[in-house]
Amino acid sequence: MVKTKANKTNSSMDLRGYMVDEAIYEIDKYLDDAFLAGYDAVQIIHGKGTGALRKGVQEHLKRYHYVKSMRRGGFDEGGAGVTVVEIKK
Repeated sequence: MVKTKANKTNSSMDLRGYMVDEAIYEIDKYLDDAFLAGYDAVQIIHGKGTGALRKGVQEHLKRYHYVKSMRRGGFDEGGAGVTVVEIKK
């Protein structure tokens, strides 16, 4: 089996501590890799903080071509500190 970047993609990414512009750049790369890896859904961890990062991430995801839907993480998933993204096939 050939090792590719897609084979190494995790089902979640952690953006805590990032600025919105930096996070968007990382999200674009990550979602491309998650799509290629065949994930149905992934978790984007942005933390709770002031909510600025969460808002910026979610606004970007609304316009992203691989995103089928998104929702706030459940209690056992990290709640408001996580956005769960369903990926289009």
